[in-house]
Amino acid sequence: MNSTFPPEYEVYALRYAVQPDRTARENYLFYDEHDGPMPQDYFIWAIRDEARVIVVDTGFTAEMAAKRKRTFLRSPIAALAGIGIDASQVRDVVITHMHYDHAGNLDAFPQARFHVQDKEMQYCTGRCMCYDLLRRPFEKYDVITAVRHLFEGRLVFHDGDETLAPGVSLHLIGGHTLGQQVVRVHTKRGYIVLASDGAHYWSNIRSRKPFPLVADVMLMLEGYTRIDALADGPEHVIPGHDPAVLTTFPTWPSSGDVALLHEAPIAHAERTDGQTALSVQI
Repeated sequence: MNSTFPPEYEVYALRYAVQPDRTARENYLFYDEHDGPMPQDYFIWAIRDEARVIVVDTGFTAEMAAKRKRTFLRSPIAALAGIGIDASQVRDVVITHMHYDHAGNLDAFPQARFHVQDKEMQYCTGRCMCYDLLRRPFEKYDVITAVRHLFEGRLVFHDGDETLAPGVSLHLIGGHTLGQQVVRVHTKRGYIVLASDGAHYWSNIRSRKPFPLVADVMLMLEGYTRIDALADGPEHVIPGHDPAVLTTFPTWPSSGDVALLHEAPIAHAERTDGQTALSVQI
């Protein structure tokens, strides 16, 4: 491999749960269009080449699915195993933010270092958690587990944008939470951005209509612009909860729940609320 160029990683979106009864009105701030079904999918992501494996977010458990009334499809750990990744051997895990659906299962990665933003741990352990509305998307056990790993020397803090590995970088976006980060990855089709909850659906970012669970609306809107600039095109932005991901990209041969994000799209992503998607010129 020519050392001048970053590696070309394989990148996977692995669906592990769904919320089929969600509606469009629940997915936009100040929504003024026709309401209708707009399901939400739950993903974790995996990045790998011949030299390394990086997992992005860790999902939640079956018990948490029952508590939060989500439909659990399979363990995120089993989803990783399905593409040949043993969670017990993973050395680097990026936690994009500490909400319950992104930061459970931490103990299933006994050898991993967990990469988080300074602002995220300040947010989920500070005075913001005095308010039930802000505290609701977090789970006490997940935050306590992260703090325990901190005292074990396994939490790695990042202050803004940093390179995690050649061709993989972390970028502080904020908005959804104060420490929301996204992951930029070099692939054979160019740079993609695992937006996680920096952009829940393609329609949120393409129409600049924020998701309603937001700590700072201005940061969320500016984050959309930043995500677009980091990606090599509109379908190089990978939203965190959009079911259209699984129909826009090829899927794993034995599982329709795993999208191959490093491959070229096989369909144009459409808004899952039935409205027309708005393209973004980069």
